[in-house]
Amino acid sequence: MDITTTSEVRETANRAEAAAANVMIPQRGGNQYLTFTAAGTTYAMSIVSTKEIIEYGSVTRIPLMPAFIRGVINVRGLVLPVIDLAARLGFPPARPGRRSCIVIVEMTHEGETFDLGVVVDGVNEVLELDQDDLEPPPRFGANIRSDFIEAMAHVHGHFVIVMHLEQVLSIEEVSDLARVSESRQLLVHH
Repeated sequence: MDITTTSEVRETANRAEAAAANVMIPQRGGNQYLTFTAAGTTYAMSIVSTKEIIEYGSVTRIPLMPAFIRGVINVRGLVLPVIDLAARLGFPPARPGRRSCIVIVEMTHEGETFDLGVVVDGVNEVLELDQDDLEPPPRFGANIRSDFIEAMAHVHGHFVIVMHLEQVLSIEEVSDLARVSESRQLLVHH
């Protein structure tokens, strides 16, 4: 398997961490976003929820989970679930390559904060976008659910989909889908 070199991942992680450290004092009044690719498309997410970026490595599969739940990883003694973003968005599961990495994001659900990993094909850069740089999501024609789109940003001559991360990684929905997948597997095996 071809994986990203540790130095490339470390450099990208350092840039993302530096941006996250400065997010409380935005320059020009904008917000910072981490851009990345998944399923051949460029997306962005607020840097505020990004904790770190790690090299794609050994993910332990968990039986009876939907295809978009890759499994779990151990990060400094913590067991974190890993979501395959491409599969979650309805595309074929990601095929880890040289630039593939796992973005560790912090999510809140019912007052509790927890971390989870998101597999992406590669991390691109941290951008600062003003509200004027963002357009409302399209009402139709997107390849992903419209509630997954927070906004559209025009960056470097093309559109970037700004993810509504709380919807994409909705703990309730992911848990419900995992239960449905488990029920289907049990019915098939009985």
